[in-house]
Amino acid sequence: MTECNDVKDWWRTSIIDMEPGRIALRGTPVEELIGNVSFARMIWLMVTGEQIEGPRATLFEAALVSAVDHGPQAPSIAAARMAATCGIGLQSAMATGLNMLGDVHGGAGEQAVALYRQIEAAGLDALPRVLNDWRAEHGKFIPGFGHRFHKPVDPRAPRLLGLVDEAAEAGAVSGVYAQIGRGIEAHLAEERGKPVPMNIDGATAVIYAELGCPPPLARGFFGLSRSVGILAHAWEQTEQGGRNKGPTPPAYRWTYDGD
Repeated sequence: MTECNDVKDWWRTSIIDMEPGRIALRGTPVEELIGNVSFARMIWLMVTGEQIEGPRATLFEAALVSAVDHGPQAPSIAAARMAATCGIGLQSAMATGLNMLGDVHGGAGEQAVALYRQIEAAGLDALPRVLNDWRAEHGKFIPGFGHRFHKPVDPRAPRLLGLVDEAAEAGAVSGVYAQIGRGIEAHLAEERGKPVPMNIDGATAVIYAELGCPPPLARGFFGLSRSVGILAHAWEQTEQGGRNKGPTPPAYRWTYDGD
């Protein structure tokens, strides 16, 4: 390794090639992408290195659109709004919100993709057993199903599954994961004697699984989608003003459990 390459090879990337007056992203000059490629398609190209078109591109964009926001009661949004009243600036407020996305708030899509893949490998007939094994390892909650607010249906899920059905009919995706998702929903409803709706995490996980995304990438795309809502709320709070807003109005107090 030459001394020059020792420095150049410190970072290695197939994402961007650049020199004065020239920028190429994934091998395509940026000026050819500008105005010709949608933002969703650009995201897919940058992350995967592949082009996404037709019904597959429609599915990917639909998943991104569907998960942008869930209101100030969502921890990521609430954190961004509170941060915006603390004088730290818009980008720091966004970072505060994004940093709230973890295994519980933001991780269910990744977990659901992993679960769907396990069921696919075992076969649909093994669905009850795979769910029981999942619970034994991870606890009683099945990722992507049930919602504390949207009952008996999360309005986003049927629309997303309908788009998956259309893409499957066009031969763009297999439709297998939509079948698995519906199978889980039906099994849980029978098991509990009441509807257990597929939620936004379960529905977008169907799409990301159909598109071939590894489970961690499903979480990454969810964070990218939710960052839009985080930005919107942080900016709205910035315009509204307020100083040092906490999670509840000042008249409300916490419960003290000490002596």
